[in-house]
Amino acid sequence: MKANPVNPVHPVKTPWPTVRLGEVLRLDLERFPVDAATSYPMVGVLSFGRGLFDREPIENGKTSYRLFYQLKAEHVVMSQLFGWEGALALSSKKFAGKYLSPQFPTFLCDEKKLDRDFLGWLMRRPAFWQDLGSRASGMGDRRRTLNPEALFKCEIPLPPLAEQRRVVARINELAAQIHEARTLRHQAAEEAEAMLTSHRRVTFGETPQGDWIPLSNFVSRIESGKSPATDGRQASSDEWGVLKVGAVSFGIFDEHENKALPVSFDVPSALEVHRGDFIMSRANTVELVGACALVRKTRPKLMLSDKTFRFVFHQPRNVLPEYMEQVLKSPPLRYQIERGASGTSPTMKNISKEKVLALRLPPFALPEQRRIVSELDALQAEVDALKRLQAETAAELDALLPSILDKAFRGELS
Repeated sequence: MKANPVNPVHPVKTPWPTVRLGEVLRLDLERFPVDAATSYPMVGVLSFGRGLFDREPIENGKTSYRLFYQLKAEHVVMSQLFGWEGALALSSKKFAGKYLSPQFPTFLCDEKKLDRDFLGWLMRRPAFWQDLGSRASGMGDRRRTLNPEALFKCEIPLPPLAEQRRVVARINELAAQIHEARTLRHQAAEEAEAMLTSHRRVTFGETPQGDWIPLSNFVSRIESGKSPATDGRQASSDEWGVLKVGAVSFGIFDEHENKALPVSFDVPSALEVHRGDFIMSRANTVELVGACALVRKTRPKLMLSDKTFRFVFHQPRNVLPEYMEQVLKSPPLRYQIERGASGTSPTMKNISKEKVLALRLPPFALPEQRRIVSELDALQAEVDALKRLQAETAAELDALLPSILDKAFRGELS
């Protein structure tokens, strides 16, 4: 097939000569016939320059391939299927001796001309992936393939080895600083979250106390929804949707976590989710079962699923929904919920209405509830602000490395 008609990639002008990769890189395939009696530890290549990863081993000849390639620590690896989106990587001692399918050709650098780490950083540039993509054959992104010849035809800047090593050292230094900054921001967000958890412990303690009262003192009944067959996609704004398990996490309701219901399904009006509803996840992982949220805003035409509960409070109401939201994610309530969850699946646990209504809560009166909510909401706002800042900073840091690589391979990195 002919290569896809994409815009050609113009090489960036540099003070260095350019060469085709085929002049400094050669194919090196260590072929091993597949033996049904042998277990093969397998390796794959992540897209977007994210490196190699360990895959599930292949045992008892459970493969259609007749041979595998064996990795050396010195190898450069390319995915023929996804090299055009950055599925290229350097091997290392960690992966030496492991195996690849024949879809992953391996190469060796000419060490007298090309520093392997210089090539490794160059292969992490989107411009390099675009160049490869212009040489891929096949129709449509998911069917484009690369062969070693396509890689060999790519042109790269090639300064003297000493300069290559200087550039690599400088990139490594800057990349380490970016990693450190990202780590510090992440640690700050984790510490803020830990502070919030610690404050909940001070407020509610670690375990239920003898004078605590059942949740049924506050909630008259619990309603659940239905989970009919869906169209498997998110509902548009004028369609009915049913909530997915991910619609409820701790204190957060996400209206986008839904699946479209068929037009033929008659939705019971009583199951529609409204602003002011208090809902809980009945089924989820151990860590998330029982997660709850006050619905502060929602689009219309969303229905409770059979994996979501809705609390109906006693009237006159003797509990603040905001307080219920806070206490149900405190350590002593999470302890009760996780102990009460059942199910044979390690990834999906359930809690019954009866066990939820039997959960024991501290008997705080409404004024004390308001004080607790005010304190914890203020702390939560600080944590959320810090997380937003961390996310914004992470995006800025993510943009730094591509900029550094562009400068490096234009010969402008001092």
